[in-house]
Amino acid sequence: MLSIDPSEISTGKRHQYLLGAVGPRPIAFASTLDEEGRPNLSPFSFFNVFSANPPILVFSPARRGRDNTVKHTFLNAKATKEVVINIVNYNIVQQMSLSSTEYEEGVNEFEKAGLTMLKSDVVKPFRVAESPVQFECKINEVVELGQEGGAGNLVICEVVRMHFDEAILDDTGFIDQHKIDLVARMGGNWYTRANMGMFEVPKPLASLGIGVDSIPEEIRTSKVLTGNDLGKLGNVEELPSQEEIQLFLKEEAAALETIKSNSLEKIHLKAQLYLQNDEPAKAWKLLLANK
Repeated sequence: MLSIDPSEISTGKRHQYLLGAVGPRPIAFASTLDEEGRPNLSPFSFFNVFSANPPILVFSPARRGRDNTVKHTFLNAKATKEVVINIVNYNIVQQMSLSSTEYEEGVNEFEKAGLTMLKSDVVKPFRVAESPVQFECKINEVVELGQEGGAGNLVICEVVRMHFDEAILDDTGFIDQHKIDLVARMGGNWYTRANMGMFEVPKPLASLGIGVDSIPEEIRTSKVLTGNDLGKLGNVEELPSQEEIQLFLKEEAAALETIKSNSLEKIHLKAQLYLQNDEPAKAWKLLLANK
């Protein structure tokens, strides 16, 4: 058995071992406002429920290990004392992942991820309309566990309003665990889907993805492409050139035939297959060849 003194390895290695061993971890999709009222949205897998009376949730936006900076969510939580914790299911996992891109302060991750801001009843931060469960919370306390990179910050939240999509409820009015289709974080790029096993979601680009808000409307409002599909399309640094598109059509006979069909549905279905095979570059070339 490998035995390790945690004080003798780097923060990065400790992080990998801990996250690889402690899982699946539920995801707090935290919506906050900064002091100027600008929305922020970011996911955190250091999260769980700790009390029913009072109803208490705790999540931890840790200090970054590489440079000891902090997330906007942490600063907003300390300043405004309000948050909405949205629960993540499979239908929004790619958009959730895209929202974790480190956009500049003031950038609206709702728009970048293609998610809908829904007004809350009690607190000021917006809810994620696509989330199956939304908890409006007042922040009772923020406990800083350290000042070095990798240190957690416990945000202790008291739930003041709960919202449930009726589509996930059973005949008794409680949550059907099959219908809610929850996802959770594992180590590395791995996630797990309740009753379905593990799947991989590549981390967002180190450089900034274009975001769902930059996708042309005809594609963004597709009746075929899902929110997860749009999340993958939004996680590219730049769009292909016309030269790249023409070369792609010469090399991919099936793609060219799809374009010749002049059927928007067939084009989007083919693009969706590329996305399912983790080939967003090919999906973009096909979609833009139709412009």
